[in-house]
Amino acid sequence: MARRLEALEQDLRREENRYEAVGFSGASTRVTQSIEDMITVLKTEIVELKNDIDEHIDRHPKLKKNRQLLQSIKGVGEVISRIMVSLLACKHFKNAKQLACYLGLIPKLNESGKRTGKTTLSKEGPGYIRAKLYMAAVVAVQHNPDIKAQNKRLVGQGKTKMQAIGAAMRKLTHICFGVVKNQTEYQSQAT
Repeated sequence: MARRLEALEQDLRREENRYEAVGFSGASTRVTQSIEDMITVLKTEIVELKNDIDEHIDRHPKLKKNRQLLQSIKGVGEVISRIMVSLLACKHFKNAKQLACYLGLIPKLNESGKRTGKTTLSKEGPGYIRAKLYMAAVVAVQHNPDIKAQNKRLVGQGKTKMQAIGAAMRKLTHICFGVVKNQTEYQSQAT
């Protein structure tokens, strides 16, 4: 259901982009109406699917507890908690490093010619989850004391803002894994 939800959200973005383009191209009213109808159908289906996912989580005490634990992390809301509950229930990771590796959040040396010593995220694994984690990391940098402190330290050491956000995504993933594994609410380690 989580993958279907992501597919529907992508379809909705495509249709919204088409609708915006129709305004510039002067397409027929039939085309405009067709796009509007598709947008309405997609929005309705997205809401219903989100409700189905949430009901499924609520029917299973372990999943419900994991979602509550995940939402105790500042920066993790409905979207990330829904994804992480699904991911951690379906895949059995031994440690947080495996989860980060699966999501493509590990640093990879990117050298070519005169460009040496540059690292980027490996970006292997599901990109749609990384995209959601990116937004969560941006919020966490502002509101989560642990991630805020890490971000300040990395930027102070000369890392770019994007490298610091990548590290925040990885740290957020590690925190998510930790609260679910230990079955305890998030408690900031920053002093």
